[in-house]
Amino acid sequence: MNQEITNAQRAQVLVEALPYIQKYYGKIIVVKYGGNAMINEELKHDVMRDMVLMHLIGVKVVLVHGGGPEISAMLKRVGKQSEFVDGLRVTDEETSEIVQMILAGKINKSLVGKLEMLGGKAMGICGADGGLIEASMIDERLGYVGEVKKINPQPILDLLDNGYIPVISTIGYDRNGHVYNINADTAAAAIAASLHAESLISMTDTLGLLMDPKDPDSLIRRIDLKGCEKLKEEGVISGGMIPKVDCCTKAIREGVRKVFIIDGRVPHALLIETLTNEGAGTMFKKEL
Repeated sequence: MNQEITNAQRAQVLVEALPYIQKYYGKIIVVKYGGNAMINEELKHDVMRDMVLMHLIGVKVVLVHGGGPEISAMLKRVGKQSEFVDGLRVTDEETSEIVQMILAGKINKSLVGKLEMLGGKAMGICGADGGLIEASMIDERLGYVGEVKKINPQPILDLLDNGYIPVISTIGYDRNGHVYNINADTAAAAIAASLHAESLISMTDTLGLLMDPKDPDSLIRRIDLKGCEKLKEEGVISGGMIPKVDCCTKAIREGVRKVFIIDGRVPHALLIETLTNEGAGTMFKKEL
């Protein structure tokens, strides 16, 4: 049976959070949110509420989202088979239109709506707005899948300066007007670097970086760039975790102070990571 929290205990929680509020006040935090961590509506509600709380205590929160499962579901509904090469979705012209519709439309506006409903002030944009994400084709075999060439952070900074939470869908463009589907981890790392963010928090469907993928008790709580290279050489970082970790280390090399991989399925993981000394996943730093 849950015990009632007394007012004194509530006050103590707030007091203990004060140093972390002071630490992040006025600083930019980029949150990457996507994949299976977005499927549960109750958890999504909690994540949006946590972001509004952070916004209202003076943290400049930027939300970068993906939406792979919803894109796959829509492609299935229209009778189109999802095809992946090296973990990236093959994106022909028809698929590109569906990606735009789901990412920049349905998901983006749904997240904006939730933030507004919970008392936040949010604005949804995609990489094609204001020349935010300039991209180019990675590989002709993949079609309209892009790599980031250049980030123009000004539209995000303008929104932050006007008190908005920018909600960014990861669609890029090139100078010829072609639109590209960009991996959300890649886009979030590039955006965080361009903003000189205090931290990048990647909300995933894993606990963080594990020494043994089958053992949740083997979570690595802190690691630096040298440690990452060592674990890659030893094969501890492998498979689908390689591109995620590479995005983390790239963001660190390009000036983001700290990067976190946390489990988006854990209620209030975002607040636990930012406003407590406990932490909720793996922290990456240049040097420990």
